[in-house]
Amino acid sequence: MPETQPPRIRIARPADEQDLARLDRDTWSTLHAVTPRPQPPYRPFFDERHLPEDFLVAELDGCVAGYIRIVPPTPLASNAHVQQIQGLAVTESARGRGVGRALIRAAVEEARRRGARRLTLRVLGHNTPARKLYESEGFVVEGVLPEEFCLDGTYVDDVVMGRRL
Repeated sequence: MPETQPPRIRIARPADEQDLARLDRDTWSTLHAVTPRPQPPYRPFFDERHLPEDFLVAELDGCVAGYIRIVPPTPLASNAHVQQIQGLAVTESARGRGVGRALIRAAVEEARRRGARRLTLRVLGHNTPARKLYESEGFVVEGVLPEEFCLDGTYVDDVVMGRRL
């Protein structure tokens, strides 16, 4: 069995729009999404709040296999030392191949490159696979917002996690 190559991680480009939009739609689930399922006509993936430079893209065999979005959590100067993960998606075919882990590690390095001292995120309480992955990469639970979202008639906690850089 041939050894699998690690994913190549890079900053997103405007030309990634269609691939990332399709990935976002294909991976939509109440396991991690608090917004309704996307319906046509689809909104653009990139817009004034979601710029290509906010995203790191993972490629496997030359194809987009995942992304992670890293942005400042607020526009405040007093909060400029923090970066936040606001989105992580991996194609079904790439799961179990280290893509999510590689994206998280790349996000940590990118946040450091941007001068951040902390990296934070929010994850739904019932998303056990994501929580375990984040914990294995040094994130700790810093707070829980009980029953913050109602998804398909079920109340779900919003878990705030973070780590020092």
